Amino acid sequence: MQTGAQGQPTNGKEEQVTTGAESLEEEFMWEEYLEETGATAAPHTIFRHVEVSLQSSFQPGMKLEVASKSRPETYWVATIITTCGQLLLLRYSGYGDDRRADFWCDVMTAQLHAVGWCAQNHKTLTPPEENFYLRTAIREKYSDWTEFLVQDLTGSRTAPASLLEGPLRGKNTVDLIVAGSVLELQNLSDPLLYWPVRVVQNVGGRLRLRPVGLSERHRAQDTWLFYLDVRLRPLGWALENQLTLEPPAELRPLLGDRDWQQALQDAQADGQEDALPLEVFKDHADLPRHAFRAGMKLEMVSPWEQLLIRPVSVTKVYSDTYFQVTLDDLCADAAPRSAVCHANSPGILPVQWCLKNGVALERPRGYEGPDFDWADYLKQSGSEAAPDTCFPDTGHTRGFAEDMWLEAVNPARPEEVCVARVSQVRGRLLWLRLEGVLQPRSECIVDVESMDVFPVGWCEANSYPLTPPLRPACQKQKKIAVVQPEKQSAPPAEAPPAIACQPVAMDTAAANGRYCCSRVFVNHRCFSGPYLNKGRIAELPRAVGPGKCSLVLKELLSMLINAAYKPGRVLKELQQLQEPGWDSQEETLKAKYKGKTYRSTVRIVRLAEQIPDFCRKVCVKLQCCPNLLGPDLRADSCPENCSVQTKTKYTYYYGKKRRLSKAVDGDEAKPARRRRKRKAIFVQKKRRSSNMDSTAAGSPQDSDEEEDEELMQSCSEGSSSEPRDDQTDASSVEATGGGGGRPRRAATLRRAFSAAVSLRPLIN
Repeated sequence: MQTGAQGQPTNGKEEQVTTGAESLEEEFMWEEYLEETGATAAPHTIFRHVEVSLQSSFQPGMKLEVASKSRPETYWVATIITTCGQLLLLRYSGYGDDRRADFWCDVMTAQLHAVGWCAQNHKTLTPPEENFYLRTAIREKYSDWTEFLVQDLTGSRTAPASLLEGPLRGKNTVDLIVAGSVLELQNLSDPLLYWPVRVVQNVGGRLRLRPVGLSERHRAQDTWLFYLDVRLRPLGWALENQLTLEPPAELRPLLGDRDWQQALQDAQADGQEDALPLEVFKDHADLPRHAFRAGMKLEMVSPWEQLLIRPVSVTKVYSDTYFQVTLDDLCADAAPRSAVCHANSPGILPVQWCLKNGVALERPRGYEGPDFDWADYLKQSGSEAAPDTCFPDTGHTRGFAEDMWLEAVNPARPEEVCVARVSQVRGRLLWLRLEGVLQPRSECIVDVESMDVFPVGWCEANSYPLTPPLRPACQKQKKIAVVQPEKQSAPPAEAPPAIACQPVAMDTAAANGRYCCSRVFVNHRCFSGPYLNKGRIAELPRAVGPGKCSLVLKELLSMLINAAYKPGRVLKELQQLQEPGWDSQEETLKAKYKGKTYRSTVRIVRLAEQIPDFCRKVCVKLQCCPNLLGPDLRADSCPENCSVQTKTKYTYYYGKKRRLSKAVDGDEAKPARRRRKRKAIFVQKKRRSSNMDSTAAGSPQDSDEEEDEELMQSCSEGSSSEPRDDQTDASSVEATGGGGGRPRRAATLRRAFSAAVSLRPLIN
């Protein structure tokens, strides 16, 4: 016979919990992962594009008109000194560099307007009357306020009106880009061609873009770019710079010429009607001039093959900003592969960079010779190497280091963001291992300035799915082991053949970190209290675990809820369970009752050392034996001597414990009539048409088959209503006909005092 912890029989079977993804799906949490693996997260500050995206749209030095506190109908000009979210630190014009009178205001609540608003709306611009210092300082130097304002506002920047009023008020720059916004996107193969694109999705500044003219069925043609990418421009930019608006050649067959033109006209009309504020593009970097000439050779991270660096040649110069490079291929049947670059293009490297940094350089296809040598290659091809001055600083690492962790875009699936580890740093190039991607596409090379890498927690902050690390098949099967109770009537089953991934009991200290635990036992012989059905408790597994603490406890609580007479009431009690000193997390649990499903949020401890206290508090809350649940197995006897108690000693009406008098001649005493205070929400109850038999020993009278359905208002915000039995007005109680009949309540109509639609149960 196979034995588990403490030598107890398991009937030769340990089965995996397979009760659904909701119970077992293990949520990836960066904090736990970094703590358990001892890994280091890349500092948030080294992701420049993310830091820029979090900045306020208001910039220091901008001027605006502020309402006076004493006389709100008058205004005065103030300058933005600094920003903190939607808070602005302002200084009235006239104070110069004197910071003593600086004041904060909330852009969402203060009366702030763009410079010129007062003139347009016939409002008075005058220094605040209560500010005698300011009025005196201006009067001493100028004859009137108008003269001072003209000089003060000349050459200054005003805060945009769109950020001070309307739907964009107070928003950060990245939030100004909404679904439906129209921009212009540079053609990937020709920098002189542009085409409008529409924003489908904005994820923290990372935009999913769709060429105008295409619909949802063409979503495979969508492009993902960060809003700071140099390929993105405001609508109308191409025409202003004498560039061509033309759909990409690979997309042209999807629509007719007339449809493309109509799509362009519609996009331009939409863009004029709801134009993106120019503040969106204030942080776009201006590209420097390049010094490349046709025929120069260099090294480049191949855009077409992962983890390869190849020799390339400059084959075309479009302008002093853009040039074209083509992959060196010496085969006669070679098809040219080219890419558009600029002076700051990520991945372009000077000749001999790979040799100096100990990185393999892929030789050109068709190259003859055992070893590739740049000097011989340049001599044979009659070309020159691009000088080092043509390239950005190739040694700038920005603070990245090996074994740092971050989040990165999967190059093969741009819509996917994965957990990633920096496996190597060479100069300004990072070798990333995408932990959630199967080989051979699990590694890639990115530049330190890449806008496809993000700090730890970026996906969670933007409510975007993150692909977690892959887990071995063995670890997946080992989530939680449930040990079934021994059934006396059944003969002992033979032990199954041993498999490598079979869960085994493990000591708490030996578990995988502080967040994993060994078994948590259900001691079937302990007193189960008024809420739990002892027969159902006896059918529960003998133990749950080992596994992650939160998963083990969530599964255990779900089992208790399903073993209750009224699952919603147990869910309600568990919802109120929390202690200030617990390291806990919120989990959503469900209760099914009479064809309806109720959900609520329950706090569950995450650390193994807190499980004994948590289990004991659960038992106390459910008014059962403190040893019903816990890390210790109580096979025959319980220290609380709870087995001498029976549920017939107690009955629970409306959530209160009341002793019953002894039954006389088989008749049970009728409960006293008692008026209860009405709650905020009630529903109409149904009258029972059949008589109820006397309750059997060990089953409380208020079972789910014997009580009318009621709703109780949840204590936690946002959770669903749950059944409870303490809201009923017990003003009408009558006994059924015949001796031995048990009390039953007449139907009572309740009125709802508030329309709490959100508290209605979710119907399956």
